[in-house]
Amino acid sequence: METIEPRLTLAEFDALPDDGEWRELLDGRVLVTPAPRPIHQTAAGNLYTLLRAARTPDLLVYFAPFDYRPGGPNSLQPDVLVCHRQDVGPQGVQRPLLLAVEVASPSTRHQDVMRKRLLYEAHGVQSYWIFEPEDAVLVVLELKNGQFVDRVFKDDEVFEAELPYPVQIVPAELLEY
Repeated sequence: METIEPRLTLAEFDALPDDGEWRELLDGRVLVTPAPRPIHQTAAGNLYTLLRAARTPDLLVYFAPFDYRPGGPNSLQPDVLVCHRQDVGPQGVQRPLLLAVEVASPSTRHQDVMRKRLLYEAHGVQSYWIFEPEDAVLVVLELKNGQFVDRVFKDDEVFEAELPYPVQIVPAELLEY
């Protein structure tokens, strides 16, 4: 027998009690994420630091939890995001992001690689990076003609990002503390 998950609207999601859980809403389904592991926080923190240092004054870099609401029953919290300063409102960001970054964890990998990828692509996010800390692999997805095109960087390979702005990323260095 198959269990059907109830789906929530954004208003119902916003009305949930604040119990300290880290929640996202993806296609109306509530995702509750456990506390991140140290390797996850190290990588996310290093990405945030690199991106923030390279940004231009008209852009903002946020670290989760911070809402990206692309429309429909969706409220996502990428580990790191980059957006235009003027796109930030009281509920977070509702316009397409310039960059969404997810540091994959065993508990979130399926959502990051499959479901969020499709949603980010459909809503015009310019660039989506998925970092796999256990293997020091950075998957870079960039929007070309409405579809993500991917490139993969491993270990000490240097990724010379152009989107959202020039910055150098070396996957192995994201794990340094």
